[in-house]
Amino acid sequence: MLYQAYQVQTDLLSPFRLFTQWLGSALWFDRTEGTPLRRLAAGSEMLSRLRLTHVRPAYGIADVRVNDEQYPVVEETTLATPFGQLLHFKKPSAPWQPPVMLVAPLSGHFATLLRETARTLLQDHDVYITDWHNARDVGLHHGRFGLDDYIDALMLFTQAITAQAGARAHWVAVCQPCVAALAATALMAEDDRPDQPQSLTLMAGPVDCRINPTEVNKLAVSKPIDWFERNLVSTVPLPHKGFMRRVYPGFLQLTAFISMNPERHKQSFKDMYRHLVDGDLDKANVIREFYDEYLAVNDLPAEFYLETVEKVFQTYDLPRGVLQYRDRTVNTAAIRRTALLTVEGERDDICSVGQTVAAQDMCPGIRPYLKTHHVQTGVGHYGVFSGRRWNQQIYPRVRDVIHASMG
Repeated sequence: MLYQAYQVQTDLLSPFRLFTQWLGSALWFDRTEGTPLRRLAAGSEMLSRLRLTHVRPAYGIADVRVNDEQYPVVEETTLATPFGQLLHFKKPSAPWQPPVMLVAPLSGHFATLLRETARTLLQDHDVYITDWHNARDVGLHHGRFGLDDYIDALMLFTQAITAQAGARAHWVAVCQPCVAALAATALMAEDDRPDQPQSLTLMAGPVDCRINPTEVNKLAVSKPIDWFERNLVSTVPLPHKGFMRRVYPGFLQLTAFISMNPERHKQSFKDMYRHLVDGDLDKANVIREFYDEYLAVNDLPAEFYLETVEKVFQTYDLPRGVLQYRDRTVNTAAIRRTALLTVEGERDDICSVGQTVAAQDMCPGIRPYLKTHHVQTGVGHYGVFSGRRWNQQIYPRVRDVIHASMG
């Protein structure tokens, strides 16, 4: 009934939000900064923005600079599956660059959360991204999607990249999918597949949550897995295509994230209101764009959510060497031909320092000169893959590992 109640509330409030959106636009006039009229227009816009959306925002990457030349970027679907697609940011007229698969989380937000990560990578690489669909829009006839299916998708996607690019892909996994990416790499290595990743970059991921547990980790072990299933899993209501599919609703994940730093979000909305009233539109637009992305939520298939909570955050199957993939034990020691880079943020309160670098000890088959670790000082979770330090300090290391592994 949880999702049904949310849907009813959304439907009832929709006319009010549409009205405030119209009112904010109708009352907006130039050169009215600081006046009661501008405050009313800004307040109306703020009210219209207190809502969630369930549609992936646009990536909006129209062009990129490569070697001091500007090249257009065209989005192209390389491979589509019911639960996600492999999206290619194609640069038709650019010189050849090493292919990179950006492995996005399936954790309540859309892959567009990695827009800046992709834009930066595009300077020196041929970039693909795992663009996951909203589970509430996937019909029941498409079946389940669990952790094994996520791993399958990574192997299927990289096979398509290798066929298209004519070279082994490099993987860059951000946050949650670091476990799945490491497992998929191990399975491909053990099978000696020719399309196994040439390099694997794991960024701020929960590889071993036993190390320096965060509040997120503590919450995951505070209840048995059946509690999560009873209380956090719901069925998709009408009129959505995925009617009756069991999901972990994205609005619950977003609520959990906001509850970790409620004052910061309150202050952000106060700042946006003040900027609108004062006419500082550039500053207001920065906050607008962030929340347009942040408030776009993506429902997770229930199987994937529950298996991730249990195997990654409760029983730590991969670092313990007992993770099962279709009745097969994942052996990370089998990885030999893939360079490994792990990246952590000093102030990360979601995946703390030590949890991602644990992958290094789990891969004894990789030669020491192919292993690199970096802790970025002064950044939290999102600063690992976006912002100034990502662009200026972290990305150069990612680029160097990728290009060095091609030699």
